[in-house]
Amino acid sequence: MTTTTLRAGGAPARTGTTDRGPALARARRKRLLHWIAVHALAIAAALFFVLPFVFVFLTSVMSDEQAMSGELWPHEWNWSNYATVFRTPGFLDWWKNSLMYAGLGTLFTVCSAIPVAYALAKFRFRGRRTAMVMVISTMMLPPQVIVIPMYLVWAQQLHLSGSLWPLLIPMAFGDAYSIFLLRQFLLTIPQEYIESAKVDGCGEVRTMLRIVVPMAKPGIAAIALFQFFYCWNDYFGPQIYAAQNPAAWTLSYGLESFKSAHNVNWNLTMAATLLVMAPVIIVFFFAQKAFVEGVTLTGVKG
Repeated sequence: MTTTTLRAGGAPARTGTTDRGPALARARRKRLLHWIAVHALAIAAALFFVLPFVFVFLTSVMSDEQAMSGELWPHEWNWSNYATVFRTPGFLDWWKNSLMYAGLGTLFTVCSAIPVAYALAKFRFRGRRTAMVMVISTMMLPPQVIVIPMYLVWAQQLHLSGSLWPLLIPMAFGDAYSIFLLRQFLLTIPQEYIESAKVDGCGEVRTMLRIVVPMAKPGIAAIALFQFFYCWNDYFGPQIYAAQNPAAWTLSYGLESFKSAHNVNWNLTMAATLLVMAPVIIVFFFAQKAFVEGVTLTGVKG
């Protein structure tokens, strides 16, 4: 808004006194409402996933009486519940077994998937497409279909029941999903790098280890995380092969036994549940960048 005033002596003078305060406030409110509208769905989804973890955590630090009362906020923070869980007979053994199962399973799967995926992605040989179709077709066969003959082989022929080796040994011979995912990623690596390495005198193995593997770190990280999460959360496998030996139980299977023994102590059950989930959350938090990059780039080429 512009007004006209008179100088001393009668000469007119123009002064700009534009009232911009209300306009700026309206602009700020408009931007805020726009931000809320754009991010409302993301905020709702985040709360949908985060609130159950908050509930589990708050219940895990309550007393026995309050955990059964339905109250949502603890009167006292009983951190000793976690110590009680760790002192439960067998819990540390379940933890060690889960680390061994997830660690060795991830190592075996990655080491076996890399050469197979490299051959299917970069080699030119007769029957390559047929081999890829056979690998993918094994993904359509659920493990429950072959569990009986496999159990008979491992238990009666090889006498390995009561341990986790019937689950670990097959991982050393490749995993169809990991091979497929890593092969898709290796297709994005230009063939010129491999040909240059061969011109410099590198063989296939050296080319794979020195050139392909360093360039495929995001894809390798993706399959490693997938396999780690699968092994850590696996309940069906340990139930079949290790149920008769409590010393070989993993956390996923031992948690069911813990829940049955403490079915009225919801605070201890929630504390044990949080301890089982914690490694997966921590690993994904620190490796999410490589994980997302690897999963994204696997779909660039078919």
